[in-house]
Amino acid sequence: MPAAGRRKEEVITFKVDERLAEALAGMRNRSDFIRQAILAALGNACPVCSGTGTLSVSQKRHWEAFTVHHHVEFCDECHETHLVCDHEAVTH
Repeated sequence: MPAAGRRKEEVITFKVDERLAEALAGMRNRSDFIRQAILAALGNACPVCSGTGTLSVSQKRHWEAFTVHHHVEFCDECHETHLVCDHEAVTH
């Protein structure tokens, strides 16, 4: 039985191509690097598609309803696209 407060670790393996294996070969702590890269990627995944790059039929329906009052816009400062709420543009 694990001690109180300790989390059980799980070993996960995956295949990589030869180029990636060579790039990782010289790292002192590959496991930590891979853990940090995965955590960073998960934190940057699209909240709608969870990083898959595609929307299900239901997600697409919700997205279309959302875009009635929102749009995607390109930022001239950071050179990235972002969501803009059209209600915020209305002046009172």
